[in-house]
Amino acid sequence: MQLFYEMLDGDILKITLDGRLDVDGTNAVDVQLTMLAATRRKAILLDLHRVDFLASIGIRTLLICAKTAARRGGAMVLVRPRPMVRAVLDRSGVSSLIPVYADTETALGAIARAGGERRGAERDAGDRKSSRRD
Repeated sequence: MQLFYEMLDGDILKITLDGRLDVDGTNAVDVQLTMLAATRRKAILLDLHRVDFLASIGIRTLLICAKTAARRGGAMVLVRPRPMVRAVLDRSGVSSLIPVYADTETALGAIARAGGERRGAERDAGDRKSSRRD
């Protein structure tokens, strides 16, 4: 298993995994992937188009990374999984916890919309706080 990453516009980190997310593959990238998820980023796009197998240990790592990113104020999305990997994500329930997109453009659009919604919610919360002081 190999891991490649690059920064995209808008403080978005794109990580591409290449290989099998089985025991050996997950152990090869687990620490680096978790460290990348722990950085304060707007979002992480995890590109799975080169992953040809996903075992339960790989699922565990994906869930931990998504939770870590959320704690840091970001989000993680999965992009371009192969059909077999997508089936595992759906059957295991991961796709109901971590958004999965067929292509990068759709994922970036969803991240942009979510960022706008989050900023709107923060403004609304600020309005509520200020109205309590009156």
